[in-house]
Formats: sequence, structure tokens, C-alpha cells
Amino acid sequence: MVLCRVPRWSVGLWASPGWWRTTCTLRALVRPKRGPGCPGGASGPLACSMFSKVSSCTPEVMLTQERYPVQRLPFSVVSEEDLAAFERIVPGRVVTDPEELEVSNVDWLRTARGCSKVLLRPRTSEEVSRILRYCHERNLAVNPQGGNTGLVGGSVPVFDEIILSTALMNQVTSFNTVSGILTCQAGCVLEGLSRYVQERDFVMPLDLGAKGSCHIGGNVATNAGGLRFLRYGSLHGTVLGLEVVLADGTVLDCLTSLRKDNTGYDLKQLFIGSEGTLGVITAVSILCPPRPKAVNVAFLGCPGFAEVLQTFSTCRGMLGEILSAFEFMDAECMQLVQQHLHLASPVQESAFYLLVETSGSSTGHDAEKLGCFLEQVLGSGLVTDGTVATDESKAQALWALRERITEALSRDGYVYKYDVSLPVERLYDLVTDLRARLGSQARHVVGYGHLGDGNLHLNVTVDAFSAALLDTMEPYVYAWTAGQRGSVSAEHGLGFRKRDALRYSKPPPAVQLMQQLKALLDPKGILNPYKLLPTQA
Repeated sequence: MVLCRVPRWSVGLWASPGWWRTTCTLRALVRPKRGPGCPGGASGPLACSMFSKVSSCTPEVMLTQERYPVQRLPFSVVSEEDLAAFERIVPGRVVTDPEELEVSNVDWLRTARGCSKVLLRPRTSEEVSRILRYCHERNLAVNPQGGNTGLVGGSVPVFDEIILSTALMNQVTSFNTVSGILTCQAGCVLEGLSRYVQERDFVMPLDLGAKGSCHIGGNVATNAGGLRFLRYGSLHGTVLGLEVVLADGTVLDCLTSLRKDNTGYDLKQLFIGSEGTLGVITAVSILCPPRPKAVNVAFLGCPGFAEVLQTFSTCRGMLGEILSAFEFMDAECMQLVQQHLHLASPVQESAFYLLVETSGSSTGHDAEKLGCFLEQVLGSGLVTDGTVATDESKAQALWALRERITEALSRDGYVYKYDVSLPVERLYDLVTDLRARLGSQARHVVGYGHLGDGNLHLNVTVDAFSAALLDTMEPYVYAWTAGQRGSVSAEHGLGFRKRDALRYSKPPPAVQLMQQLKALLDPKGILNPYKLLPTQA
């Protein structure tokens, strides 16, 4: 059996005629009941005007310093002498070409743009140390950058900060096939690491839609959550050790591969989620779980959010230890995926859609548990339609409907993105309230995310950026979230765009302590300035 479905299919997800012959109804497969994701004024070849030439097929992105009220701090400006010094440290890996720099100055969403004059590509932690030591002495601001897949403007310069890329720091140092502990440089791409460990019968403990581009160092620096959080937890638990270069060039070697180490403060935790503001992560040691022998993916349609919540409760109770993901998306998300990406829904039109994944060690055991769960939710009316994939390629196609929502949104217009944690019973109320508040001012107000983690991705698409519309949404969204004792950033971090919202989730003493830690580890404030911490604590 490759794929099963309920016999209410409107449009085929896969075009191959042979695929239709492999389908069967979920109800027919359910067994009888038995247990159970520049500064202004620069001139010459390094000037900001280098960004005046953009691709004819994409509009120029407004400079962050022009779009947002932000003032450049009194850092030094890169000189020819500085470029010569960098060339001595990383010979042949100093980038000043405007066209090469353009992609690194603009974030993935094309909503933030800096005007950095230089990008550096070190290969080792020693080179990173020498770069930061020099920048510290010269008071030059540095923007650490991994795969540049961040969604809050944290991975690109705000002004002319030097971009320190980890792209060439892409080596696996070691992998223990007994313990599952991987040690690698920070620039390793997540998808490459996933393939590496899968070949050895393990999996990475995190999975993201951006896995083809994002770096493991950036994942750790932003404490990325993603699609496996429900099963394997946060990076605060799976990261065992880090190598970090501090602002003055000091190399902090805490790259342990021990599961247990109770000697003093757990310093690595300071850097997980610090977004490059306290130090530059250069190497990571991470615990990888064994690769599941049996993986099933179900895609289901629900008539309302109340049914989504009841399905989740039923799912946790009946699938228990094999449940690895529980994702949801609303009808507008599906419409955008269909419209912009030409993907088709494998189930009948519904108010909400769920993606449920199970991962276990026994094919028969897992199939039986999933079958009992499906019988229960279909029979009770919680779910009105569904399809199940046990074949990897079909499972990936179902996952694409969820993972590519961000891409579909980016093609719909300018996107205002919010990533919040809320009590699950109130998760969708924020979408409903904001949709009513904005009315015709927005093209779409959509909600999707990791229901199992209480993480809502709230997105608003419009024709073009509008400061007036932003004022309508902020601080409304943050205040609404705070009123539910939620978090204004569940997994994307704060970056540049959300930094002033920190006070909605952390009390003043906590913010003050964060400022003190920043001052202690980076007294000149050269590491990723204008990010994470509010303008005024």
C-alpha cells in the first residue's frame, strides 16, 4: 500500500495516471477497534549606490535605514587599510564586488536591506578570531551570516556592518555511530547534514522548510524550532556543545560531546538563541536520534478550529510515542499554495487542514495505531476527509503543502509576519480578530503553524509596505499575545524587526539582565548591532 484516501477527491495532487490506481479509501483500511517545521556619504567602489542596479524582474528593496526609524551607531567605517588587513587574514576571500554583495545585503523576504561594503569568508575558527580581534580594535561592526534565511531581519546588515559569512565553514568533524553525536562547523547546510546522518541511520533533531539553505550555526544562533520540535524538543536540549568566538576574538571552546556535564554554568545556553549578538558560533556538537524505521504522513480536512483541537487531543492520546508532527493550516493558506505554486489539495475543500506525522520502529504497530486514530476521528466527524502516505515521495509531496506556505505568501505581495506562542485553545482567535480589524486593507490574513507546540504563524499580505497599516497591527498583535501570556516570538527570534517587542514577553528586570550580558561579552557592541535587544531597555 502506497497511498490511501477517503473517496472524496476534488483535484489530484500528483498528475501521474498510475498514481490514481494506487489509491484506496481510508474507511476501507480502518480495522475493527483494537487498542490503539551605509552610512550615508560613502563614495567610490564601496558606496551604497552599488544597489541602484537591481534585476529587472524584481523591484528594488528599500534600505532598512530608510524604511524604519533607526540611527547608525558611532562605529568606524571600513577603509582601504581595513580591506588590506582582511586580505591578509583571509586571502582571496574578501568580497567587495557590488553584485556579489547584493544578495547578502537583502533578507530572504526582501523586506530588509543593508549596504555593507565588504563580506568576509573565513574557513576556520582561528580566522574568525583574527577577524573579530581586528574589528574589536578598530570598532568595526560585524553582521554574522549563515544561510540568510531568517524572517525577522536579523541576518542582514542594517547599515554598513561587515558581513561575516560562515558559508566556507562547512566540514563535518566527527560522527559517533553509537551515540549519534555529530560535531561539525557552523556553516554546514542543514539538508546536507540530514543526508549525512541518514546514511548512517540517524536523523537531525530539527527540520525546517529552509533546510536546503540554512546553516546549522544559524539554526543554533536563532534557536530554530521547526517541524520536529514536537518529537525531539528544542536545541537547548539537543545541542551538547559549542565553539564560539567572542567579540574580542577570544575562542570559547565548549565543544563537548558529553550528554551529562554538571560543572558550573552551562555557558552554551547563552549563545543558543542569542542571534549572533554575544558571539559567533563556529562549531556545534549535537545529538541525533536514530532514524525511524516507519514513517506515515496523514493529511486531513477539518470543518472548524474546535474540531482541530479535539483532533489534536485525540491524536496525542491514541498515537502517543509515535507522534512526531502535528501541523495545521487554514483554508486561505491552501488557496495561496494552489494559486501561486499550482499545488493541488489532496482532500476536499475544508476550513482547516492538518498534517499528522508518525515516526516509529515497527511498520505494523504504527499502521495499526494510525488506523485506529483515523477511524475514531472520521467516525466522530472531527475529520471530514483525508489521505495517508507511507511512501517517502508521496509523504514529501504532502509535506510540501505545509512547508511551502511561506513561499506562496511571498508571491502574494508584501508580507507582514508574526510568529507567536499562545495557549492552543486561543491559537486561531488572533487570526480571526486581526482579519476583522484589517478588513479590506489586507489581501489575506492567514494562520498556520505547529499546533503541537502552540506556535502560530500569523501572516498578512498586502500590495506594498504601508507604515500606516503596520501601526494598525503593532503593537496590537503584541499586546493581544501578551494578554494571553504568550510569546511574541515562538521560533523566528527577534532580529531587527521585533526587537522593540521584547518587553511584551519579558519583564524589565529580565531585559535589563540581557543588556548587562551584552555589555559584558561585547562591551563595544560590535556584534550584530540593532538586533534582538530593544532600542531602549
